[in-house]
Parts: sequence; structure tokens; C-alpha cells
Amino acid sequence: MRNNNQKVINNLSRKSLKNNKLRNIFAIIAIVFTTVLFTTLFTIGMGMIKSIQEQTMRQVGTSAHAGLKYLTYEEYNDMKNHPLIKDIGYSILVGSVENKKLIKRPTEIRFATDNTAKWGFCYPTKGKMPKKINEVVTDTIVLDMMGVPHKVGSPITLKYTINGNDFTKDFVLSGYWEGDIVAMASMAYVSQGFVDENLSDLDQKYQKDNNLYSGLVFADVMFNNSLDIEKNIQTVIKESGYGLKDIDYGVNWAYMSAKFTLDPTIILAIIAAIVSIIFTGYLIIYNIFQISVTKDIRFYGLLKTIGTTSKQIKKLVKKQAYMLSAIGIPIGLILGYILGVVLLPIILSITNIDNSSISVSPVIFIGSALFSLITVYISSRKPNKIASKVSPIEAVIYTGIKSQYKKKSKESSKGAKIHKMAFANLFRNKKKTIVVIISMSLSLILLNAVYTITKGFDMDKFLSNNAVSDFNVGHVNYFKSHFVSKEDMPSQKLIDEINSMDGIKGAGKTYYKYNLHQLSKNGMKNFNDIFTDEFMEQMDKHKKEQLIQSKNSGKVGLDIYGVNDFIVGKLNIVEGKFDRKKFTTGKYVLISPLIYSEDGDNRSYYNIGDKITIKFDDNKQKTYEVMAKANIPHNISLRRYSAEGMPCFLPSSEFKYQVKEPMFINYIFDVDDKNSESMEKFLKNYIDNIEPMMNYKSKQIYVDSFKHLQNTYLIVGSILCCIVGFIGILNFINSIITSIITRKREFAMLKSIGMTKKQLYKMLVFEGIYYALLTIAITLTIGNVFSYLVVQAIVGGIWFFTYNFTILPVLIAAPILIIVSILIPLISYKGTSNQSIVEQLRENV
Repeated sequence: MRNNNQKVINNLSRKSLKNNKLRNIFAIIAIVFTTVLFTTLFTIGMGMIKSIQEQTMRQVGTSAHAGLKYLTYEEYNDMKNHPLIKDIGYSILVGSVENKKLIKRPTEIRFATDNTAKWGFCYPTKGKMPKKINEVVTDTIVLDMMGVPHKVGSPITLKYTINGNDFTKDFVLSGYWEGDIVAMASMAYVSQGFVDENLSDLDQKYQKDNNLYSGLVFADVMFNNSLDIEKNIQTVIKESGYGLKDIDYGVNWAYMSAKFTLDPTIILAIIAAIVSIIFTGYLIIYNIFQISVTKDIRFYGLLKTIGTTSKQIKKLVKKQAYMLSAIGIPIGLILGYILGVVLLPIILSITNIDNSSISVSPVIFIGSALFSLITVYISSRKPNKIASKVSPIEAVIYTGIKSQYKKKSKESSKGAKIHKMAFANLFRNKKKTIVVIISMSLSLILLNAVYTITKGFDMDKFLSNNAVSDFNVGHVNYFKSHFVSKEDMPSQKLIDEINSMDGIKGAGKTYYKYNLHQLSKNGMKNFNDIFTDEFMEQMDKHKKEQLIQSKNSGKVGLDIYGVNDFIVGKLNIVEGKFDRKKFTTGKYVLISPLIYSEDGDNRSYYNIGDKITIKFDDNKQKTYEVMAKANIPHNISLRRYSAEGMPCFLPSSEFKYQVKEPMFINYIFDVDDKNSESMEKFLKNYIDNIEPMMNYKSKQIYVDSFKHLQNTYLIVGSILCCIVGFIGILNFINSIITSIITRKREFAMLKSIGMTKKQLYKMLVFEGIYYALLTIAITLTIGNVFSYLVVQAIVGGIWFFTYNFTILPVLIAAPILIIVSILIPLISYKGTSNQSIVEQLRENV
């Protein structure tokens, strides 16, 4: 007959819990904090995945699984009823809006079904989809730029093109939705009647064959799930009787990013975070259960004397751990989720993701609870083993300390030294001491890492590539890297307005011209030395094709800049000596090192002192001597680069003399401090209300961006430091209190042989100080190595970060740690020393 004593084990577990209230509080808090860390990590991770996916969908313009492009009605009808397709919608392209007020915002006119509008985030939240020929729906971005009120029924006039022909029509707003700046374009949806009236005479096959897309159908497809989207869409095409070359299709890469192949560094970072949390939780939970088992070991010994088996004691201890987990984990899940929700937008703000989507996936809670349980299991495994294996006789004399050698007796005429006794006490249980020290060290290491990261961000480096001037004014296309023609030049009217204001300290126009340049014999030799076959194999397909073409023709792209003295001062001379007086003669040129050279060692096609022949208009050409090599900061350059291209710089006067119709790409200028704010306000007002096709960037914009980035790392890091630090202090408090409780009889014996209360206090103070000093020592040695690795892993790849060794946070925290380490033992002992010496000597006997 099987002896079922599960009820007895459960009863013993519950009563043992009631008898260890202090231990329970510490254990629950430890489990709560461990679960908080896991839940926060999972919440942020899942939220980032969801945010990336949603932003990608918004950039793509749809949440549909796949799209079928440039279809005729016949092709659409042949495929729309395929059994793999769960749902389908479509739009018909009419044309593009050409209103000048929308020059900053590409806008298409289309007809769309409800499905396509909803999947494309373009379904009206106010009003309804258009039904009448003169009705239109669009977003608030378009309405704001055109000055149309957000009101159904408002008149709106659109200028648009269909197959190159210009049209203008007065519409009535039948609905609108909140605009999304992330989307690559805005939509203006019209009715089916409008399409029938304007596109009925178009030959769809002719349109398709001649790449004229007005009147063609764009279908959006949803399958049962997002697995094998590309295979499914290809099956739809093939089984509908078409070849893959006949039908253009696209797979929504947002779903590909949902199952994205993570970068190995990201995988390592996630694994490191999980391992760190498990280790942090282990440090305190293990210590709590280890001390608890040591304290209750006589209880387990007594159970063994009455026949309790090792397996039953294991169950008893394990049951207690899981009972505490049942309380701590749910609390941790709630608090961790709240913290994750708060931190997610802060963390995303340092990325290019402009919205945060909170995930409520069960994976967050199941994963966090599972990892917390694993941590509790690992942490309680060793104490569990100790409790189950100890014999009744060993239990009576068990102290948790293994004696591995016989101590030699020491004689002293001066008696025992208090500080030496304290140091010896510290290492009576080496494992416990090491766990406590490591636990407290972690918070100091993280604090040091956070400080190193935030102070390592170099604003000068950041601004050196982003804001070498106080203000940079240009056409909206220039800031989108789409500068093409004179139409994209900054407005002279705006420049005149700027120059009429007070406080201008220096200014200049950056002139620009692109030419194909025939390399000299020596230049071609340098080309082949720089772009070896092995190096080109490592480049992407597009860059590789550019380089092969240049290698075969001997011609490379030459970005010719015309710069005045003010702009020359903004260039970064990286090799050679710049002579301003010689440069202004127009006989010399500055060249830039190649962007994509292998070694990044300022190599170029020409060396200092070489001659370079530059062609201008009407076969006009001139030979210049290379004076020096210089880099142009990105924010005042053309903002785009070719694989083989080489920027060069001439004086503005020489540039304008050689080029018949010189173009300039921007106007940069500096302002004295007292007028900087008024200039910022003026430019914002001017661009918003007078010339919306103009735009600007200011140094203050970049300064604010830099400070925001710095503060984000500081906030997130500080919260993490606080959590880990609290766990460390909690571990220390628990260790000291439990140690004092288990050593009450020992303290009574010391007092009985003459140790005064003051000496006992002194011994405990020394123990606390040793804990603090050892923690500081670990942090300053091993901790600094670990801190360096953490810093490099997180921000080592950021170009404006400079690592600077520092121990300032540790030095600031050290006095606080020492004070806490002194106070905790004193307060703990005072709270547990109310009994007389006789009563304490009787305890545990």
C-alpha cells in the first residue's frame, strides 16, 4: 500500500513559511524584482518587434500580405478567386497631384476598395469613402498643407496629371483621416464614377506595355497566415494561367521583418540580457534559500529522525520556493509590464522608429514567468540538496561552513584583534560572502557603465558631421537628397531676408556641379590599387556594378564644389597643408579621400602635388594642382555619394568663372548667440507660411537631438542600476540579518567570556566595512574590465562615442556604500539583541 503523505508535506511547507516571515518577505521581493526584469525585457522586446513591423507596414503603405501590380481588369478577375486568397482588395491609379503647396508631400489620386483603404491605413475616420464624382477623401497632412479645414464638405481644388496631361478639378471633402508622416506618400481617393469618367477610354494593355500606369489595377492580397507569402503569391499567379514574368508582384517585407533574421550581435545581446537577469536573480534567491536552509537545518534533521526521507525534504523545500513564486511572480509580471510600457517609447526615441506599439502578447507573460521559475529552480537547487542530504547527527552541529583544514592555534600576548576577527568571520561562509559581494558589485559596475556611456557621447564629434554651421537653408528636395536642377536651389528671396537680419557672423553658398572625369594614367593605377577584385567582391551588387563600369571606362564621378572662405573654414583638412592665399588664385584644388576605400586611410586617385584636369561647360577644361585633401561635412554636402565618386573643391570665384550657369545647393551661415533664437523663429515662420518648399536645419536641432539621446541612455540605465542596486542591497540586508540571527548564540558566548557590547558593535561594523571595501575593490578591478565590455557592446559602434576610462561614479558611491554597510549590521543587531546572555546561550541547544 502506497504511503501518500502529500498533505503532510503541504502542511509542513505552509507552517515553515509562516515561521520564516522575514525570509519570505526577502524571497518574495527578490522574485518580484527578478520577474520585473524579465517582464520589462520581454515587453520592450515584443513592443520593439511590433513597432518595427507596424512602421514597416506604414512605410510600405499596406498591412496586406502581398500585392499584385500593374494588372488589367482581365488579369485581376482571373486571380481574385484563387482558393489560397482569403481576402482581396484593389486600387486603380489615376494620377499624381501637382499642387505647389504639396511639393513636400507626394500625393497620388486613386480609387480604392474599402479593404485596400483599410489595409493601407487610409480609411476615413471622419466621413465616408467617396461615392460621387466630385467627392474625395485624403489625410490631414494634405489638408493642412493646402489650408483646407478638417471638416466634411470642405471644398478642395486639386491639380493633377494623367499620362502627362494636366487637369484641375474642384472636389468636396467626403472624409479624412490622420496623416502619417512615415508613409512615403499621401493618398487622395476618388470614386469609381470619377475613374469611369476619366479613364474609360484608356487601353490597359497599351498602358502596361508602355509603363504608363494610370488606369491599371493594384491588388492587395491576404492569405490565411503570413507563412510562405512569396510561395503563395507565386502559386496564385501560376495556377491562374500566368508566368512569373508576366505579373509583377510584391511581398510585404514587414512580415519578413517579423520573422527577421536577427543580427548575431542582437542575438548575443538578448542572450546576455537574459543570462544577466538570471544571474542577478540567482545571486539573491540562492543566498536567501541557502541562509534559510542553514538556519533551519536542525528542523530538517529532526524531520529525518522521525522518518522523513530525503525526497520528501526536497519536496518540502521546493514547495516553499514555488509557494513564494506564486506570490512574487504575478506581482512582478504586473510591475514589469508597466515599467516596460513606460520605457518602450523612451528607448524607441533613440531609434528611427517614430511610434511605439505596446504588445499584449501572451509570450511576454508566459516567457517571463517561465524564466523566473527557472531562476527560482536554479537558485534553490543547491540549498535543496543540502537540506535533503544532511543526516540527523550532522544537522545538530551544522553551521553551513566546510572545514577543509585544521586550524593552527595562534597565541598572542595582546589578545584577539577585533578587525581580524571580523575579517575571519566574513569568510566563514565563502560562498555566501562572494554572492553578496558580486551582487552589490553589479550595481556599481552598471552605474559606471551608464556614466561612461553618457559622458562618452561627444557633442563636438556629433556636431562636426551634422552641424558645422549654425543654420543650413535649402530646398526641401536638398534635405531629401534629391537635388537635381535649378528648381531645387534655395530661394534667393529667403537668402536676402536672412542677410537683412542682425547678427550674421559669416555665410556662404555651396556651389555644385557633377561631371564624369577621365582619370589620368596615374589616377587609374591608384583606382586599381584601391578597388581590388577582392575588395569589390565584398560590396553590394549596385556599388560593384558602378566600380566595374568605371574600371572599364576609366571614368569616375566628380562632385565639384565651389566654396568661399567661410565654407572652406568648415572643411576638414585631413592631409597636406592648406594655403588660403594660394587657393584663392584659382590654380589649386582640394580633393576628398574616397568614401568607399578599403582602409579608410585618406587614399584617393590623386596625391598632393598631382595635376588634375577638370572639364566644365562646352568642353572647357583646366588643369589644377592638388593642394591638400579635405572632407566636407555631410550636412553641408550634396548628401549623397557614389561608390567611385570623388568630391573636389574650388574657390567660389573660380567655380563661377568656369561654369556658365552655376547652381548652389544650400546657404549656410553663423549667427551670434543673442540673435540665434530670433533667427530660429524667423526661419520656422517663413518656411511654414511663406515658402513651404524651403527648409532648414539648425545647430540647436542637432544639439536637442544629442541631449535627448544622452538622456535616454541615462534614464534607462539609471532605472536598471536602481533595480540591480536594490537587489544587491536587499541581498546584503538579508545576509546580515540572517547571519546575526543564526549567530545569536555565538555572540552570547563572546559576551560571556568578556567581549563588551561596544566591541561586538565594532566587530559588526568592521564586517560591514569589509563587505563595502571588497565590493569596491571588485568593481575597480574585474568590474572595470566587465564595464568596458558592456560599454563596447552597447555603444562601441556609434561614431560619435569616445571611450574614456573613469572611476568617478564608484568614488562617489563608495562613501554611501560604506555608510550603508555600517548602518545595516548595527540596526540589525540592535533589533535582535533584546534577550539576556543566558537566553541566547540556550537558543538552538
